Amino acid sequence: MHQTISERWNRISLRTKITGVTVLMLTLGLLVSGIGTAAMLRSYVEDQMASKLDTIASGDLSKYFQQTDGRSGEDSLYGRDFRASEDVFVAVYRPSGEYVGNNWADLDRDIPLIPRTLTQAEVTELNPGRFTVITLPDSSGAKTYRAVTTLMPADNQGNNAPIIIAISSKDSERLLAVYLTIFLGFGLGVVLVGALLTRMLVTTTFTPLREVERTAAAIADGDFSQRLGGATPNTEVGRLNRSLNTMLNRIDRAFRDRARTIEQMRRFVGDASHELRTPLVSVRGYAELYRMGALQTPDEVAQAMDRIEKEAIRMGGLVEDLLALARLDEAKPLELAEVDLVPLARDAALDAMAANPGRVVTVIAPEEPRATEAAGEPPADVEVELEPERPATGAMSFAGATLARLRGRRPRGESGGGGRRGSGHRAGAAASGASKRSGGARNRGSSAEPAETTFAGPSTSAPKRATTATVPVRRAVVLAEENKIRQVITNLMANAIRFTTDGSPIEIRVSVDDAAERAMIEVIDHGEGIAPQIREKIFQRFWRADTSRTRETGGSGLGLAIVSSIIAAHNGTVDVVETPGGGATFRVSLPLAGSTAAPQPVVSA
Repeated sequence: MHQTISERWNRISLRTKITGVTVLMLTLGLLVSGIGTAAMLRSYVEDQMASKLDTIASGDLSKYFQQTDGRSGEDSLYGRDFRASEDVFVAVYRPSGEYVGNNWADLDRDIPLIPRTLTQAEVTELNPGRFTVITLPDSSGAKTYRAVTTLMPADNQGNNAPIIIAISSKDSERLLAVYLTIFLGFGLGVVLVGALLTRMLVTTTFTPLREVERTAAAIADGDFSQRLGGATPNTEVGRLNRSLNTMLNRIDRAFRDRARTIEQMRRFVGDASHELRTPLVSVRGYAELYRMGALQTPDEVAQAMDRIEKEAIRMGGLVEDLLALARLDEAKPLELAEVDLVPLARDAALDAMAANPGRVVTVIAPEEPRATEAAGEPPADVEVELEPERPATGAMSFAGATLARLRGRRPRGESGGGGRRGSGHRAGAAASGASKRSGGARNRGSSAEPAETTFAGPSTSAPKRATTATVPVRRAVVLAEENKIRQVITNLMANAIRFTTDGSPIEIRVSVDDAAERAMIEVIDHGEGIAPQIREKIFQRFWRADTSRTRETGGSGLGLAIVSSIIAAHNGTVDVVETPGGGATFRVSLPLAGSTAAPQPVVSA
């Protein structure tokens, strides 16, 4: 039974429950107030009647009697006639207890039913110290009269006559009945109006909840684009809508991310298997040729081994790239430290020059002002032209610059200025070998151009000029993992070298945006450039604009994906724009050390 009632209650709608409970509470409140008021009013009327009877019994009762036949001096109470009274009923008994009469005998009205006898002893017993009110019924049996008993002198001999004094309570009962009728009428009206208003209010208030219900049903059917709205944000329904919208946005974004991830994973697995299958087929084919004896001469065997080695190297590079991406996807904490981007740019330029002697690589970086070496000496922010005695080979130039850097001194031909930090900012003639000053003129005043370091290989037909100019700017120091940033610059340089001709120059520009608190490093080439419609796709894994060309150059389509993952882990951005005059400029932006956007180092317990 209890379970049945509970199930029925749970099947009732919330609007009906709230309306029913509100109406029930309103009805109970009205009933309690009405019944309580009626009971208190009845008690007050009873007290008023008792006080009136007490006053009458304690007063002069002779006013209810008059002389008979005009004779005066009649001292006996029983020889008098009753005086007419509409409000007070008086009944007289003899001292022996016999009933004599009452003052309503000649009136046409209902009289109370009184006892046939009443003695003085009974009167004394009913009134031990004060008058006791008793209830007398009328002819119909309804107890509508309130009465008291008292004694009144009956004659001059000291005899007392028992008397009953009564008043009717019909007027008071009628007043209470009218009050209850009016109260119930108004109460019923209040309950009905309250029920209607409550229903309207609940219906209006629950309109957003019905919208939530409809939206939830649509979402359950698979439409995740549904959103809630229309409710005031500071209400419960408004806060519920905001929370549900936030949850739906996250669910929708999670489903999109999941679908995109699944699609990327499918493409990743397909591309990886395709990339690995090609060299494996080559290795297997040459191995089968060797096993079958098809390779007869030592030259053929050497050629086959060379192809096997190249394909193995290609597979090794692909596996290394995949491993690097897998480690980045694990989101392991970075080993953060302050890293100056200028030395990293110079090292990348030196490495590129060593691997590609025919390249001209220029590093453009901000320079801090140098302290004056001696009092009165002109400032060092001057333009210096360096004329080498003879061109040096790229390998020798790179070796000389590297050894000089390892020994703690600058290569010959670099501008002076003391052993301060950030010497990588200063221009050097690392690619031109040993050189000397040719007496370039010093010009007073500051230059507005950044420092440039040009590295040239043996293919340069004319001596290169290294120009140094200082600009007082903020150092390009970021909070990052140095090896990762080096990998980023190396991958961008490799991409620029791979897709440009051998004689095409490359620039590496380092700059600082003080307003945005970000440092930028750009790799600028002057090749064919990248079409605008594919610039967002080149950072995807295994994406290639020209598959055949990429295979020829040995690329796997993962280098730029690694760059994007590393920069994202450092709270940075990477994009590609067109180089003025033709070519592609890859721009990496990282938060400066100390800025709010910089990644926070992980503190181990």
